[in-house]
Amino acid sequence: MHSRLCEADEASEPFTGVVADDRIAGLDDTMRSVARGIAWLGILVGICVAPLVFALMSTDRPGQGLRTDFSVALGFVGLALMGVEFALVARVKAIAVPFGTDALVDFHRQIGYAGLAFVLIHVALSADWGKLLSFAPADTPARVWFGTVAAAALVVLVVTSVWRRRWRLSYEVWQILHAVLAVVAVVAALVHVLLVNYYVDTTWKRVLWSLMAAAFVWSLVWVRLLRPLRIRRRPWTVERITPERDRTTVLTLHPAGHDGLRFEPGQFAWITVGRSPFSITAHPFSFCSSAEQEGSVEVAIKAAGDFSSGVMTVRPGTRVYVDGPHGVFSIDQYEGAGFCLIAGGVGIAPALSMLETLADRGDVRPVVLFAGNRNWNGVIFRDRVGGLAARLNLKVVHVLEQPPPDWTAETGYLDADILARHLPAGFRRFQFFACGPTPMLDAVEAALVRIGAPADRVHTEHFDWV
Repeated sequence: MHSRLCEADEASEPFTGVVADDRIAGLDDTMRSVARGIAWLGILVGICVAPLVFALMSTDRPGQGLRTDFSVALGFVGLALMGVEFALVARVKAIAVPFGTDALVDFHRQIGYAGLAFVLIHVALSADWGKLLSFAPADTPARVWFGTVAAAALVVLVVTSVWRRRWRLSYEVWQILHAVLAVVAVVAALVHVLLVNYYVDTTWKRVLWSLMAAAFVWSLVWVRLLRPLRIRRRPWTVERITPERDRTTVLTLHPAGHDGLRFEPGQFAWITVGRSPFSITAHPFSFCSSAEQEGSVEVAIKAAGDFSSGVMTVRPGTRVYVDGPHGVFSIDQYEGAGFCLIAGGVGIAPALSMLETLADRGDVRPVVLFAGNRNWNGVIFRDRVGGLAARLNLKVVHVLEQPPPDWTAETGYLDADILARHLPAGFRRFQFFACGPTPMLDAVEAALVRIGAPADRVHTEHFDWV
């Protein structure tokens, strides 16, 4: 089946000037994105290497050996990675564009683990364990206390993030805890370095550390003060609340005193409902309306936690703040001869935004939508999607785990065989967008590779990464 599809693909794609122009434009965009990605990686390496270099320079203090130097170097790198974490949560769009939101979220997790490992090894190598039994709090230097607080805060931060769901910490409680612990860890670590003094005892070292501290403070001020101030100037109100299937609610939001925002189909925003934009907690939701629609926007929210379960009780007129748009999961980011959209459950929201946008634009390119759900009654937006079939070159394939008795379409889980049965010849020139829970996306990515979909044309977005 794989070979047949690939052969049909190559045979059915005549070369045209339009296709050539599209491919050149796509290549230019890809090269620019790669260049930006390389630049950001270079900055990351620089941030980690700079403190490492000056930590190992002029280390001729009496009694200071390789063990101490190595320990200090690891501590500096760990602190630098903690600073990078601040930049990643600042929602800087220029950073997200080359990599995508999913990649940044995963990177945020991985360097969190790496930073913790560096810090713990630093503590293990630098602590005087022989004095542990004779430990006296009153005689312990302040630099040790601040170092201990920084390490403990980092441990608690990582542990509560990894086991948040197991410990049944609500998203709101976890986000507050996460923010507080991150600030405590970084501030305590900076004070620890200053109190040790030896590594900031020259002017150039003080300048470097001042710049790093300023970057940390600026990230915090931007996230908690300046950005909320900007968002506060552009409030929204709830215009309409529409119940959907599978415990999902659609909020229609209308700009209050401004022109709204322009977004690309498939993007998302951080939403704060009925609270101040200075609140620590905000929630990410994909737009499910057309990007060509001016004024109001729609977001789909499935009841899954404290906030989302209470959305259905929100009243029209409630004040809302919108931080967005964010993300590069969009058909506007990638040129293709057609589109394959794959959605699991409420992951249909960004796919619906793409479909409605294509319909409003009069786009005639072929689109195949695969919608995976547990049962027919739980298929979100099935009426709206069905209505778009008359306006688009659209094929909809529903895949049900628990089909009704009279069901004659696809059943079970979306796999390579189902994809191969319904994708047209020439599918390798499509762009592929998949949104849903992590297990489904892992299976879908493997299935797409199996049927020969080009890896650089497969784009995914998890809706359970918070």
